[in-house]
Amino acid sequence: MSRPSAVAAPSTARDSAPTAQDAPTAQDSAPTVRDIVLDADGVQLSGLLAEPARQPPRAVVVAVHGSGMRAGYFDSRACAGLSLLATGAGLGYTVLSVDRPGYGLSADRLPEGLPLAEQARVLHAALASFAAAHPVGAGFFVVGHSNGGKLALATAAHEDGTRLLGVDVSGIGTRLAVTSDQLPGLAGHGDWRRHWGALRLYPPDAFRLGRALVSPVPAAEVREAAAWPRAYPTLAARIRIPVRFTFAEQERWWRFDEEALAELRRPLAAPKVTVDQLPDAGHNISLGWAARTYHLRVLGFLEECLLARDAAPPHLRTPMAGPAGQTRQT
Repeated sequence: MSRPSAVAAPSTARDSAPTAQDAPTAQDSAPTVRDIVLDADGVQLSGLLAEPARQPPRAVVVAVHGSGMRAGYFDSRACAGLSLLATGAGLGYTVLSVDRPGYGLSADRLPEGLPLAEQARVLHAALASFAAAHPVGAGFFVVGHSNGGKLALATAAHEDGTRLLGVDVSGIGTRLAVTSDQLPGLAGHGDWRRHWGALRLYPPDAFRLGRALVSPVPAAEVREAAAWPRAYPTLAARIRIPVRFTFAEQERWWRFDEEALAELRRPLAAPKVTVDQLPDAGHNISLGWAARTYHLRVLGFLEECLLARDAAPPHLRTPMAGPAGQTRQT
């Protein structure tokens, strides 16, 4: 359940007109955002990549978009400073925003998409492929929005050796604020006001730039949508890395009252669970004026995950495979 941001245009368009606001640290220019193709056991996934300019990454932030969207959701160009890719790379992280299975380059091969568990398997394979060719620092930190949040949580639950540091999701809960027949389907994206909230929360260009990102929702995703509240407890019980949830002030798809949040926390086996509420934001947080605030809080949670790992006894730190078969302690 999502919507627009800057389109995944050729890298030459993304590299133009950088501003100092795009990078939170002092740099000569904003980080470059470029297109990338990942091989996931034969499935080609498209995406966007931003890397630190002057040093190896401290970790890799993996961003997964929601329904009817593309990877560009996390690279808003409606206003300087709103892109997670540019912000993260400016702070020393690689940021990889992936078109989920059934979107982008994989849409022709997977026209109906994949069930959630299969999406998680494909994403793990894509991350293994990425790690074989790129430095990944301490490991991967998965950020998901809306239905992409489901995939982020499923990826953590179906751990297969990929070193995951934590999960940070927004726009997803367990108790719907709507009836199941109001969920977006194949015919459209549902009530646009539930995606956006008050229009004043978004830069005007967010809507113009976002049109190019709106994509058909794969049928497999539609079929599974109503089952999420029942599937969540089983997944949550398998998650053993830190988890953070964010609900926008004007989140209108999911309940986030005290009772709903207790139900969200209860089944999680995670060592740390944080739930935040973000003022002056609608469901599509990363496209709004609050995007920079939200992204910095996401990266702040990643810093907490790294600090906890650094403070752990050495025998509890797991070696991670790097490019060319090299390993390092993390």
